Amino acid sequence: MLYLHIPYCHRKCTYCAFYSAVTSADKQAYVDALCRELADRHTEQPHPLHTVYMGGGTPTILSIPQLKQIADTINNYYDLTQLCEATIEANPEDLTPQYLQGLRSLRLFNRLSIGVQSFSDADLMILNRRHSSQQSVQAVVDAAQAGFDNISIDLIYGLPGQSLDQWRSNLSQAARLPISHLSAYALTVEEGTMLHRQVGQGRVALADDEMVLSHYDALQQWCSQEGFAQYEVSNYSRQGRRSKHNSRYWDRTPYLGVGAAAHSFNGTQRRWNIADVKRYVATFEHESETLSPTDAYNEYMMTALRTVEGIDKQLVDIRFRDVLERKISRFVQAGLIDDTPTHYQPTPAGLLQADGIASDLFELP
Repeated sequence: MLYLHIPYCHRKCTYCAFYSAVTSADKQAYVDALCRELADRHTEQPHPLHTVYMGGGTPTILSIPQLKQIADTINNYYDLTQLCEATIEANPEDLTPQYLQGLRSLRLFNRLSIGVQSFSDADLMILNRRHSSQQSVQAVVDAAQAGFDNISIDLIYGLPGQSLDQWRSNLSQAARLPISHLSAYALTVEEGTMLHRQVGQGRVALADDEMVLSHYDALQQWCSQEGFAQYEVSNYSRQGRRSKHNSRYWDRTPYLGVGAAAHSFNGTQRRWNIADVKRYVATFEHESETLSPTDAYNEYMMTALRTVEGIDKQLVDIRFRDVLERKISRFVQAGLIDDTPTHYQPTPAGLLQADGIASDLFELP
């Protein structure tokens, strides 16, 4: 697994807490540094790559020649003979027919994750997005015409002022597009974001829990009607179109992450690069930590319970199995977890409470 972080955006979305820079001044210097890191750390990925994911920020803020420089570096230093999925995140306004043809010419990316967020222009203004709803529709259509047959879009529900009918209208528009995957997130307010300040100042009123739950229920109904299966709290796909890359994060598969603010995991140790473009370019500054058995157990609880498969009992360290069995019993009795011979699987109601259940299963150091 290889993750590449492109920390540039045209503008900052109100809800986004990811590290990104609203500038393009250092793009080429950043690409050069990213390629140096790819070359310097390739021995940390001794096995053939199965998945590549370029996220951000906004990767499609880069030019096709810059993306080619990165793709060529990956080809030169990494074994791609078993590569089955390579995703690039994209904003709708960047995906012109010419740009899409350029992406196809790289012969690397076979999956697009398009940040639509909403098919309502009013919603997009609230979120501080640059594109229009029509640009989103056209981007997906153009991507399919360019030859991309594995297209995911992101949508957000529970937006300020968003009615149930408006959310259903979003879903209806999605159904008319050639997509095979949907990531649908309830709006959350992250500390330090523009949205956090707006809510604190009383300028934005959030949807109440009842409205958010009605949006979630409508999403479940839509997925059932349209042939999308839920496989994680916020992710839905057609048959065979799960995100292979993200799915491997959730079972704690080791991965290499390059770029400013990117994280890596080798099975026992986590490393993260400095969240500062200039310092990253100059020094590749990073920090790391070795996970204790307790840390590893807690992380697995958090990720596994967000998936429909749930907790694989055999993947739980034998030192924690009795603790887990004791702590999880009340959630089984409450109908939030199914206890199968091999897994503890969250029920539909359990998925809605996955993070809370996981925190209750944590073992203190």
